[in-house]
Amino acid sequence: MADSTNTAEVAHDLFPFLRMFKDGRVERYMGVDTVPPSLDPKTSVESKDVVISLETGQSARIYLPTKLQSPNPNKKLPLLVYFHGGGFCFETAFSPTYHNYLNTLVSESRVVAVSVEYRRAPEDPLPAAYDDSWTALKWVASHSNGNGPEDWLNRLADLGNVCFAGDSAGGNIAYHMGMRYGQENLEGVEVSGIVLIHPYFWGSEAIGSEAKESVKSSLMEKLWRFAYPKTSGCDDAWINPVADPNIAGLGCSRVLVCVGGKDLLRDRGWLYYEKLKESGWRGVVEIMESKDEDHIFHLIKPTSENAEAMLKKIVSFINQDKA
Repeated sequence: MADSTNTAEVAHDLFPFLRMFKDGRVERYMGVDTVPPSLDPKTSVESKDVVISLETGQSARIYLPTKLQSPNPNKKLPLLVYFHGGGFCFETAFSPTYHNYLNTLVSESRVVAVSVEYRRAPEDPLPAAYDDSWTALKWVASHSNGNGPEDWLNRLADLGNVCFAGDSAGGNIAYHMGMRYGQENLEGVEVSGIVLIHPYFWGSEAIGSEAKESVKSSLMEKLWRFAYPKTSGCDDAWINPVADPNIAGLGCSRVLVCVGGKDLLRDRGWLYYEKLKESGWRGVVEIMESKDEDHIFHLIKPTSENAEAMLKKIVSFINQDKA
């Protein structure tokens, strides 16, 4: 925590996540550690880092299950594109938290995964994270003819069976990538489903438990305005998808929304689920609530009973189209 001298110079106080000082310095208190790619002995999942944009230096971590156990060795694996959380401001695709989670998810679902790194606020405010995420998807699409820059995707990834997923702010990103995909499409890529884990959605009017959690609710709004200074507010479609008249334009046929029973964002997840069902969107949306669990509990206590139940549900959803 900053001392009293630094506190007097604070420009934006988003503790316990981060503080930004008037001299432009940013102190992050969460999600600052990183780990290298590896061959994980517990899951037998191999990973490596790749640069996907020379212009920005953007990178990603790719995961591959080494024990494929496929009856047809020539059959390619579904591709999962994952967007990490962290309020658009902290955490990274290379943190121990996400590295361990992707190892487990890839091992259980038997997919190739691309975990996307994107620029973060405040150094690079939104929409930089959205732009980077779309750049990553275009990079993925460059492998559709088997002659892209990454061998693992060329040889082993089925770009006709792609799933987007993300948690918290990453869930918000996954949703918006699905919306952009519905508008622009990506030649050679077929998105089958999207998994939104405790998605960071918000709105100007309090719903459900939000009114009783004024301090946490205020932090959610402050975090959004900090990450996206040019936003029109909390009913901006970037943070409030039910305010988007084009909500039915989602470019996939299946959506899974996961919420935590004690998560402040729970009611926003349920609202999105209900509004998407009513929108005229021609797909199937499911929701799973983890009773008595808080925000991103599955990352904090991954071996808990509820975390394992959610993992099983996500794996089943990802593999639904896997013949």
